[in-house]
Amino acid sequence: MNATKQLLTGVRVADFSRVLAGPYATAMLADQGAEVIKIEMPGHGDDSRHLGPFTDSGSTYFTGLNRGKRSIEADLKDPEDHARLLDLIASCDVVVENFRPGVAAKLGLSYENLKAVKPDIVYASISGFGQHGTQAKRPAYDTVIQALSGLMASTGFPDGSPTRVGESIADVSAGVFAAFGISSALFHRQTTGEGAHIDIPMLDVMLAMQPTNASLHSAGSAPTRVGNRHPVSAPFDTYRAADGLLVIAVANDRLFGTLAQTLGKPELATDPRFATDAHRSDNDDALRIEIEEFTTGRTVTELCEIFDAAGIPNSPVLDFAEAVTGPIGSDRDLTATDPRSGHAFLGHPLLVDGTRPASALPAPRLGEHNADFAAPTDAR
Repeated sequence: MNATKQLLTGVRVADFSRVLAGPYATAMLADQGAEVIKIEMPGHGDDSRHLGPFTDSGSTYFTGLNRGKRSIEADLKDPEDHARLLDLIASCDVVVENFRPGVAAKLGLSYENLKAVKPDIVYASISGFGQHGTQAKRPAYDTVIQALSGLMASTGFPDGSPTRVGESIADVSAGVFAAFGISSALFHRQTTGEGAHIDIPMLDVMLAMQPTNASLHSAGSAPTRVGNRHPVSAPFDTYRAADGLLVIAVANDRLFGTLAQTLGKPELATDPRFATDAHRSDNDDALRIEIEEFTTGRTVTELCEIFDAAGIPNSPVLDFAEAVTGPIGSDRDLTATDPRSGHAFLGHPLLVDGTRPASALPAPRLGEHNADFAAPTDAR
């Protein structure tokens, strides 16, 4: 899986982040060729080293998030370690941290502190609510952000409770935006010579990840829980088959005409109730009856074959293992294996010139690279 072209080769990153959002971002950077130096608490390290699931080789969670990095131990309150870190940062292009706002300054590791050491540093801060404002120092975890962003209130079925998305989506999305912000700032630095402080508030990111809900709100509607259907398009939902559920996704009139023909009900395309996407959405219950008269008499496999042949977007509802190791996922070459632990993880989602970028380094043991950064090269 090693790439022939890694877009961030030559970039050096000092990574103070822990657990998920920051490490997810820096794993993306490491896959693209950046040298990522993970700075960890002596003796304990990143908390994710102690989060399951575990094998005899350690945490599979840690491996996936910290592939391709180096690890050094440093006591951030120790003067000698602090001097050593400043010396390291002087050789870096990027710093990533997810301390609670104000903590980096107390440790002498704020953007202002490090800009004095490396004037063109790109400094990324990930937090729940940003670096400024009345909520800045409030602690936040993914579930808190999902609840505060309105995402939870608009997820689930109408007769059920607000529902958490089945992944730490606020953390992961913040990591993606952090990698994007860092890459953008590196390009800006290349063209201007200026560094930048990139502030990544998880709440802002999670709000930005809801363009459909934002459009509903802008139009004066309150986003609500609608189950598996799309809030404004139909048919765009799960439908009953003889042996399970099938997704059908139709978002334009031409495709709906094809669906009507495939169902053996061409008259649906000219039915006033279903003439436009808006009409279909308003009459979704009636449309479901028409569709399920066809789908409930056939298996999911049969329906996928029928709809694939017609060019109608569809899918069975897979579990994660089926998604990754099934015929579609396995054809994508999605997984890699850590050469030391043997843990499998999902590789970089982007391809560069047709190749999936990946670092050759395994996830590091705690302090594995201490000797490479043993002492500052000058007194500070």
